[in-house]
Amino acid sequence: MLVEILYLAILARVILSWIPVRNNGFLNGILRVVYAITEPILVPIKKVLPRTGMFDFSPMVALVLLIVLQNIVKRIF
Repeated sequence: MLVEILYLAILARVILSWIPVRNNGFLNGILRVVYAITEPILVPIKKVLPRTGMFDFSPMVALVLLIVLQNIVKRIF
């Protein structure tokens, strides 16, 4: 359950990064919540990944890691 929430939060962060939210209070609020949920996961990955210009691959790496973690947990339980 937690893995699915994190997965959806990361996807929401990626999608919201494409939408300009300058003067939209509602979207700013959503973006703050999504960042609060995803930053603890993405920051360590960003520190390990090399810089690739303006592309941030940390959400993609995090999604792959979450899928792997989910498969491991399913096999154990």
